[in-house]
Amino acid sequence: MSAHTLSGGFADAPIQSARAFRALLEAMARPGTIHAVTGAQPPAPLSVAAGVALLTLCDGTTPLHLAGTSDRPEVRDWLAFHIGAPLVGPQEAALALGRWEDLAPVNRFRIGLPDYPDRSATLIVEMDRLTNHGPALTGPGIETATWLNLPETAAFQANRALFPLGFDTIFTCGDRIAALPRSTRVEAV
Repeated sequence: MSAHTLSGGFADAPIQSARAFRALLEAMARPGTIHAVTGAQPPAPLSVAAGVALLTLCDGTTPLHLAGTSDRPEVRDWLAFHIGAPLVGPQEAALALGRWEDLAPVNRFRIGLPDYPDRSATLIVEMDRLTNHGPALTGPGIETATWLNLPETAAFQANRALFPLGFDTIFTCGDRIAALPRSTRVEAV
């Protein structure tokens, strides 16, 4: 276990986790808005925002899937020390972390059940950039329309067609997050 494994968590957990939870809640309630977060210093290749999301949303009972380059010994050790989340395959995951191409195909993640739509996965997608350019987003939490660069549109349109089932998505880049709940309509422009 390296020294970095023991560091990089919230230094003032009650305050930092409350602020992070509020930012995640705002991002999910207002799809397409971009929020800055701080407090985590996870090992590479994870962004600060991905580390903050994991520290805020995961605990020892949260099945977590690491995809692609996110699944490395340094990341596994950091997660084991700070969170203790069990690592699972995509079909069992409540949360999944990785780049979009590593998470694909996304239809292997849980979409919930008709009686329990909340038993679905949330994908944490590491991005190279987050900007308010790209497909148009409409729906709950959006006054008229907004835009967000997405890795593709077809998968999010198919996901919306499943509503109230489907996965939710948190996008991370550097110290910024944005979200796309399954209730959001995505239209290519």
